[in-house]
Amino acid sequence: MKAVAETGRALPSAERVNIPRTRRYRPYLILLPAFLLTAGILYPFGVAIYYSLTNFSFKYEKFSFVGLENWVDMFRDPGFWHSLWITAKYALLATGAEMVIGVGIALLLNRETRLARSLRIVLIFPLMIAPVIATLIWQLMINYSVGVIGHGLRWIGITDFTWAADPDTALFTVVLIDAWVYTPFVILLTLAGLRSLPKAPFESAMIDGGSAWFTFRNLTLPMILPFLLIALVFRLMVSLQEFSIIFALTSGGPGDTLMTLPLTAYTEGFTYKELGYALPHMLVLWLIVFIASRILIKYWSRAQGRASGVEEGTT
Repeated sequence: MKAVAETGRALPSAERVNIPRTRRYRPYLILLPAFLLTAGILYPFGVAIYYSLTNFSFKYEKFSFVGLENWVDMFRDPGFWHSLWITAKYALLATGAEMVIGVGIALLLNRETRLARSLRIVLIFPLMIAPVIATLIWQLMINYSVGVIGHGLRWIGITDFTWAADPDTALFTVVLIDAWVYTPFVILLTLAGLRSLPKAPFESAMIDGGSAWFTFRNLTLPMILPFLLIALVFRLMVSLQEFSIIFALTSGGPGDTLMTLPLTAYTEGFTYKELGYALPHMLVLWLIVFIASRILIKYWSRAQGRASGVEEGTT
């Protein structure tokens, strides 16, 4: 400012600030990985949209643009609506079971005893196993002849439980395996939330004679809600896209009992070789995941504000 006052003119930018060239380009270098990651995501997404508007097939060398024909055929297909219903039902049942069981176990393990410390280590093991391997393990365990679960059911008099071989119990079987694999994820996040809670409010509630249910409903649950919503977002997104457990267990059967959107898209694209018709199924699934995650993240932001004592709309 002094130089401007004495000379009556502003100094050129090179005279005002002598910034090395490496420092001038540093912000762009920092943003470069994010740009490459964004491009790596958007390019395949754009290609998928383009091919969903064509009759591209692995059976033929040439393909042509058909507009919304694949989309119209998909919405007219009863199999699409069946797979959409199975996808939603599977995701809601699996995620709901994992959230309820995970929160319950986390509350039981939130204490410093030798048993609790041992169980916290043991319960992490299913997360270290690939879902396909976990499915093969469960196939052995529920086997009627040699499986430990099958033997246990026979011991209590149940000899005709058909597990994944029956349309009435196939969904229960895959949800059970999914819960076994992924419930530890919910347990870990819930335990992290419980360990981060301040002790003063709970000590005050104990002095005032508050019951365990009162403390959980009015103190524990509101404070750990952001952690629960994070777990819910991740688990719901993965459950909506679940492929490996169902494919490894029944390949979508018996019949079309477990034909979710990912399995339907896989069947259309790689069994029937009609990739142009398969892609709209995956794009619909992407839209469902996007909308669900946006809604849950919005609730997470509100819960985070309430847990930290900041009301929505304040700064």
